[in-house]
Amino acid sequence: MVFIKSDIEIAREANILHINKIAEKLGIAEDNLEYYGKYKAKLDFDLIKKLENKSDGKLILVTCINPTPAGEGKTTVSIGLGDALNRLNKKTVLALREPSMGPVFGIKGGAAGGGYSQVIPMEDINLHFTGDIHAVTAANNLIAALLDNHINQGNNLNIDVRRILWKRCLDLNDRQLRFIINGLGGKINGTPREDSFEISVASEIMAILCLARDLMDLKERLGKIILGYDYDGNFVRLKDLKSHGAITVVLKDALKPNLVQTLENNPVIIHGGPFANIAHGCNSLIATKLALKLGDYVVTEAGFGADLGAEKFLDIKCREGNLKPDAVVIVVSIRALKSHGGVKKEDFDKENFEAIDLGLNNLYKHIENITRCYKLKAIVAINKFLNDKDIELEYVKKKCEEFGVKAEISEGFEKGGAGTENLARSLINLLENEKENEFRFLYERNIDIKEKIGLIAKNIYGADGVNYSQKALNELENIKKFGLSNLLVCIAKTQYSLSDDAKKIGRPKGFKILINDIKVCAGAGFIVARAGNIMTMPGLPKNPAAENIDIDENGVIIGLF
Repeated sequence: MVFIKSDIEIAREANILHINKIAEKLGIAEDNLEYYGKYKAKLDFDLIKKLENKSDGKLILVTCINPTPAGEGKTTVSIGLGDALNRLNKKTVLALREPSMGPVFGIKGGAAGGGYSQVIPMEDINLHFTGDIHAVTAANNLIAALLDNHINQGNNLNIDVRRILWKRCLDLNDRQLRFIINGLGGKINGTPREDSFEISVASEIMAILCLARDLMDLKERLGKIILGYDYDGNFVRLKDLKSHGAITVVLKDALKPNLVQTLENNPVIIHGGPFANIAHGCNSLIATKLALKLGDYVVTEAGFGADLGAEKFLDIKCREGNLKPDAVVIVVSIRALKSHGGVKKEDFDKENFEAIDLGLNNLYKHIENITRCYKLKAIVAINKFLNDKDIELEYVKKKCEEFGVKAEISEGFEKGGAGTENLARSLINLLENEKENEFRFLYERNIDIKEKIGLIAKNIYGADGVNYSQKALNELENIKKFGLSNLLVCIAKTQYSLSDDAKKIGRPKGFKILINDIKVCAGAGFIVARAGNIMTMPGLPKNPAAENIDIDENGVIIGLF
């Protein structure tokens, strides 16, 4: 059994530099930094404007197979890869998402990498950071308060209180808030109605923040938000409340990207954090585009597997931001392959090639999604866990290469950038010595919404078709009626399966997905189609991570991971 220090112990022992030293590596003047203490800074809009005519670096997307309880380590690989590329004298910037506090105190833990491939200050990043998600929460709930106040003060917009679409939000997992009744206690306390909460990272505000090109684009997108219907069946938008300017004010600082560093003192821009199972799963467009101006290589990631985050990165973010990825890294682990092969957690360390073969079918599908559906170059990163057997690692590497994709073993967790150099070298070779991608979107913007959903289900999930609830069909009719069929599609479904059923692991076949509901996010520029029983407000597990998090008399935090 191999042991290693905890993530928080490793992070606390790191030689962390003042953030202005990290900025110097990128040629960023101190005037363009807005300090949040010694180790975090926001990058101002003047810097973004100053660099707008500079040529872009190469864009590398990191994705993975469908996640499992075994763990895959996508963020760990991303950080290790960024460090390794810098070790090989490639000026590389990481562009990652901000963690939500919901998973930090729930079952998943933090999202700042692991072992010796982490971003720091780890405690700050995993908790309040620079307050961006809090700003999203405040902006979202200010809209809700303004909406209910308008109704209570006479309802000049004739809003139908039975058809309000806007929900309140909170950056915590709290199933008790999924369905509530508010406005009780008489006229002075508002109008009683059914309501519900989403987690903040599922709010349309977060999506808009992450897709806005600049401050004025943010304001315009906010004005387009659909809050509900009036009694004549027409949409009521935020601009009708004359409040989108005020909401922009709340978000003006949150729109600025955040600069931090890796354990090896390399630059990381962390900004925005929508989940990929219930939202579009990518860091902000502003952060990615800024990173492309600052670095020769940019390593970014999209949430969960290539069926969720990567599909949304490619079909939504790349289209909205005019981005063209140069390569995709698909992360897998031996443990995850065994999990997809039906092995239980307690048996992950036992040699089992039959289970690995079954699990490889899930990996092969994700490779196909990237190389065949999107015509992108791909490489597989086999993330080594401490007790993995060399014979199994080499077996998976060989199987990938037989399938036609180069694979490398990544040891970033245990060795940092030094353990990811082989992956970095192969990636450089892929980028510099092979012909360019013939990148294409999966669907055209101007086709019908149902056709877009069908193309995603068939090509990305491997489904035989799509079924719709009557509620979803009614919303599709409204989308046509109001001329919104050109919106993009963001499917909310379980991350654990290619299907909409979390129990169908591996590469399921002979299934259809069920779209239960459709939400129009006109400000974000897409519709959210909910598949299966997906919830936009997660719940806590029986033994939440919060039970293990504590602080001592010196203010030292323990238990974060």
